[in-house]
Amino acid sequence: MDKLAALDHQYIWHPFTQMRDWLKREPIVIVSGKGATLRDSRGRTYLDANSSIWTNLHGHNHPQINRAIEGQLKKIAHSSALGLANEPASLLAPKLVEAAERPLKGRKNPSKHRLSKVFFSDDGSTAMEVALKLAYEFARRTGLSKKPRFLSLAGAYHGDTIGAVSLGHIDLFHRAYSGLLFKTDEAPSPYCYRCRFNRAKPERADARAYRKCNWECLGQLEQQFVKQKKKGNPYAAFVFEPLIQGAAGMIPQPEGWLRKATEIARGNGALLVADEVLTGFGRTGADEKANGPESEKKLGPRSDAHSLTSSPAQPLARSPSLFACQRENVRSDLMALAKGMTGGYLPMAATLTTEAIFKAFLGKHEEFKTFFHGHSYTGNQLGAAASLANLEILSTAPSIKARNNLEKALEQELQTLWNVPQIGDIRRVGLIAGIELVKNWRTREPFDLCEQAGIRVCQKMAQRGVLTRPIGNVIVLMPPYCTTKEQVRRIVTALREAISDTL
Repeated sequence: MDKLAALDHQYIWHPFTQMRDWLKREPIVIVSGKGATLRDSRGRTYLDANSSIWTNLHGHNHPQINRAIEGQLKKIAHSSALGLANEPASLLAPKLVEAAERPLKGRKNPSKHRLSKVFFSDDGSTAMEVALKLAYEFARRTGLSKKPRFLSLAGAYHGDTIGAVSLGHIDLFHRAYSGLLFKTDEAPSPYCYRCRFNRAKPERADARAYRKCNWECLGQLEQQFVKQKKKGNPYAAFVFEPLIQGAAGMIPQPEGWLRKATEIARGNGALLVADEVLTGFGRTGADEKANGPESEKKLGPRSDAHSLTSSPAQPLARSPSLFACQRENVRSDLMALAKGMTGGYLPMAATLTTEAIFKAFLGKHEEFKTFFHGHSYTGNQLGAAASLANLEILSTAPSIKARNNLEKALEQELQTLWNVPQIGDIRRVGLIAGIELVKNWRTREPFDLCEQAGIRVCQKMAQRGVLTRPIGNVIVLMPPYCTTKEQVRRIVTALREAISDTL
């Protein structure tokens, strides 16, 4: 066994990993990367088909982000944000606000819901923890509720800290910690492929394209808001991942669903908490059409998305939207950002919120209205420098063109998989794809999780030089934006062959 692999086996406990199975085989030890390619300790190369667990945007070893970090390192790596400000964080915050507040097409930004303040933290879980605490205390201080209650979606996953876990509804992940959690309510998720309200028989297409329903999931959502309000304790906030739920199994929302759902929440006085940890920074594309009047098409969000490259050029006068909420003209009161924020380089996150929420925490010292929450590495200079470089790359013309090309390549190659009988649904939103494996596509019969169908397929893909990680029976494809058309073809070919070998 490789020396590094042996050390890993002896000392490291891996996240979301059955360690008994892990210890039975030699792990792949990554030692370097360039662009969309990773190299292991034995000199083998792989395509990074899930962007190193959904974080990497522009590819590994990007020269511009490298320079930004190296330049900052020559000044200072970190100083406290408790009682001190710093240069890169001060420059980053307004740029995040500017990106989040990109004008909606045909509509003025309502000042009441304008994001204007940034609270920095470390990762997606802590960004959501900040959003949760702010929403909770705001509801109490404004008299909305003495005991604030939250509503999130079935299959929701918002992180692993206790507050974030409480917002989640994945029993397999969260059951063990039930005694530690506070109660939140669960609304139906628009999982068209397995929705009990979808009367359509399976077809060889994205289930959103042929669904037959009357938006019953939205009707139930509205009923929950009304019922809770009648109890005299209306929901303090509606928490959601916009356009697609990640850890739920890459569950995409039909076009118009997000806009309708948030209108229901707003109409019942709830804050909107958008978890853009996965979806932010261009992952879901930049479809301008989604900003116009609501379409009655049944297909979920398609996009003429744009993209990123590993070589920045002249910035655009107007960059495309970077956040999923913007695709459906939705303005949230709190927005959590992480993962791709630094381009996949360093742990850093942010929670954006409104002036109204910020002012609820202003007062005299003796009133103790302070937001009592913080992190040692809040506003870290190296992370902020990487994030500034990331935002600059995102706005360049070659980057936008590359992302557009990648999205087209993904769409074309994914279409070739419909003749694989073990594939039940292929779901794509922008540059995110989930391929659901089934025993029989005509009946949607799933593999039992104990059969490890997704895990075994991904192991076979690794043998073919492609790395990704499944969510149960769903294979995730989410390559870095610099991935070429030829590399996309290799990824999809590896998936097809792995299914054939395994299932």
